[in-house]
Amino acid sequence: MLIPGLSAIAGRYDALLCDVWGVLHNGRRAYPGVPEALAKFRAKGGHVLLLSNAPRPSDALPAMFEHMGIPHDVYDGILTSGDATRHCLASHEHGTRCYHIGPDRDLALFDDTGVERVGEADADFVLVTGPFDDEVEGPEDYREPFERLTARGLTLICANPDIVVERGDRHIYCAGALAKLYGELGGNTVYFGKPHGPVYGIARERLAGFAGKPVPDARILAVGDGPLTDVKGANDTGIDALFITGGIAAADCGPAPEAPEEARVVHVLERAGVSAVGAMPRLVW
Repeated sequence: MLIPGLSAIAGRYDALLCDVWGVLHNGRRAYPGVPEALAKFRAKGGHVLLLSNAPRPSDALPAMFEHMGIPHDVYDGILTSGDATRHCLASHEHGTRCYHIGPDRDLALFDDTGVERVGEADADFVLVTGPFDDEVEGPEDYREPFERLTARGLTLICANPDIVVERGDRHIYCAGALAKLYGELGGNTVYFGKPHGPVYGIARERLAGFAGKPVPDARILAVGDGPLTDVKGANDTGIDALFITGGIAAADCGPAPEAPEEARVVHVLERAGVSAVGAMPRLVW
């Protein structure tokens, strides 16, 4: 189960679907060894698609990654749940008046979609990209407005299925935590991103474009730290998963992010009902 580095299994795969937050960086800087691991995988002829549940269009991310120490030349492209969400907004499937819950940094999702941001009372549907202030807020801060919105039968679109992510040495709530509460209150929810199937279809198309031909599922490896997002999504779509134990599940996997215990790692995966071809604390070569 535990492996020393990506090189131990890299020969089996032609492409990586690599999670970002918790695998490449902690919200502030790249983890040591990550850029080198991706670069060496590409040097052997492999392709790397960064597959993120970030609730914003992918064209906003390369500059941020560069600032964190992840250069452009260690990956082929980026696909975000924001890309898929934006496509949905532009279809007007749920209407054209949206009550948006989330920080202003996610407003690029609305560009060129023809969807208007309105107040709660005037909305056709709800879009959640995260708490308004994820430094201090969590799902319970939204129970009261969600009770009103579910009573009206409004659909909630979740642009990031993650429940929590790391920011430095802290865990912060994501849109998935709010959407979970909305569903528990009886509301209809629509998710974009891992572990939900549509984003993997788009990912396969992107990898085929990089490779010049379809990449067989057996030659694709999904890398991620989320048992219920990255690993489950890979399992459900029929591709192998590599579990990074030092991300959001670090406290359950060992005494420190760099020191997972195999029995505890196995328990974490079994508890989530998922499986992986290997596990390691950080993505290194």
